[in-house]
Amino acid sequence: MTGSAVGSLSAPAAPTPASPPILEVQRLTKDYPGGRRALESVSLKLAPGELVVVLGANGSGKSTLLRCIVRLIEPSAGSVRVAGRDLARMQKRDLRAARQTVGMIFQQSNLVKRRSALANVATGSLGRQRDPRTALGWLPRQALLEAATLLDRLGMLHLANKRADTLSGGEAQRVAIARALAQRPRVLLADEPVSSLDPEAAEDVLSLLERLATDEKFGVLCVLHQPELALRHAHRLVGLRHGQLQFDTWTAALEPDAVASLYRSERA
Repeated sequence: MTGSAVGSLSAPAAPTPASPPILEVQRLTKDYPGGRRALESVSLKLAPGELVVVLGANGSGKSTLLRCIVRLIEPSAGSVRVAGRDLARMQKRDLRAARQTVGMIFQQSNLVKRRSALANVATGSLGRQRDPRTALGWLPRQALLEAATLLDRLGMLHLANKRADTLSGGEAQRVAIARALAQRPRVLLADEPVSSLDPEAAEDVLSLLERLATDEKFGVLCVLHQPELALRHAHRLVGLRHGQLQFDTWTAALEPDAVASLYRSERA
C-alpha cells in the first residue's frame, strides 16, 4: 500500500470521550513446542465504542492473538482482562461464564445449514439456558423471541425464516454476528470475518461491525487481511509482524508507510 492510498481514504473519527477499556491485554506471549514464538509480549486495550482492526502478514500472530484472548489456545504468559476479570487465570467453570461476555466470529459462519436464520441466532443464547432439552436441539420460546428482536434491530428480520443453506455468504456472516450478539457479550472478536466474501458483502459486514461499535458501544476487535477495508472502517489499527506489536494508533494518525512495512519481505 502506498502513502497516497492511505491519505486518500477517510478514516472514522476516534470515539469521544474516551471510555475505560472493556478489554485489556497485557504482555501476552505464546510459545509453541519446538521453540516457535507466535506472540511476544503483546499489549493492547479496547474501549466500548471502538472498532480496532489487527493487520499483519500470514503467520504474524493475528489469529493466535484472538484465540489466546478467549483461551481457545492457552497463552504462555500475560494477562487478559474483560471488564476487569482476568480470563488467563480462570478455571473451567469461571472461564465458561466469563466467555459469555466475549462473542467470537470466525472466517466461516458455521451456521447449522438445515435450520432457519432465526434458530441459528437463538442458539447464541443457549449458554444461559439450563434446560437439558437444548442439548437435543430444542430452542426455548424466549430465545426465539429474543433472536427475532435482535434480527429486527440489525435490519435482518426478513432473513428470519430462510434456511441457513440458502443464505448468501454475506447474509450468513451477518447472521453469525447476530448469533454472537445473542450471547449478550460486551466484546466482539472477529477473526477474518470477510475473507471468503466478495467486496460488496465484505463492506456490508464491516459496516455492521462499525455500527455495533459506534452506535451500540460494543468493543470490537477484528483481524483483517484487507488494509483498505480496515482504513475505511476502523477507529484504530494494530499492526503485528512476527508476533510483535509494530504499531497501535488511531487510523487518522497512521504513518503513510506503516501498513506496507507489515508485509515487506525480509529481503526487501
